[in-house]
Amino acid sequence: MPSEEIRADVDAARAGDDAAFARLVEETYADIFLLAARLTGNHHDAFDVVQDAYLRAYKGLIDFRGEARFTTWLHRITLNCANTLIKNRDRLQCDQINDDVVDTISDHYPERRLTDIEFSTELVEALEGLPPNLRATVVLRDIFDLPHSEIGTQLGISATAAKVRLHRGRKRLRAAMESSQEVVNKYTTDDAYEARHAM
Repeated sequence: MPSEEIRADVDAARAGDDAAFARLVEETYADIFLLAARLTGNHHDAFDVVQDAYLRAYKGLIDFRGEARFTTWLHRITLNCANTLIKNRDRLQCDQINDDVVDTISDHYPERRLTDIEFSTELVEALEGLPPNLRATVVLRDIFDLPHSEIGTQLGISATAAKVRLHRGRKRLRAAMESSQEVVNKYTTDDAYEARHAM
């Protein structure tokens, strides 16, 4: 949807047109869900974040002044919702259901099929291992391709701080990926050795 159509729908939604807001949701949903999934690390929490983000956006649209793009404003709301959920989740970690109990078949989550193709398992795990502030910076830069200044605006930090966080996040990602690859290589080598000596 061209930006002028988004602006028109924003104006209409602010005036109470629910159909216009529904079009905004439809237009932005894929990006917002991907952002939420990368920030929270799982699709169940991402659905909760997206629902909360659109609810907050709907209620707060009357105060939206258009100083930033609608998508930028929505990204910021999603980041805040994700951070709130992550804090609460970490506090209640002992009450969380183990992943092996949850049905995670990809066919039940159409969004997962696309994102699983785009990211290797090792990268997803490394990304999920980052602290939320670093993960958000890496996601906004390397997945959404936002400039440092925009990342700073969304996270409430300076562009310089965004660059520093990005550097730290990428460095930790690289280390985690290298560590993961070493484990894979070790098991591959051990399996090959055992296979040769089992004959």
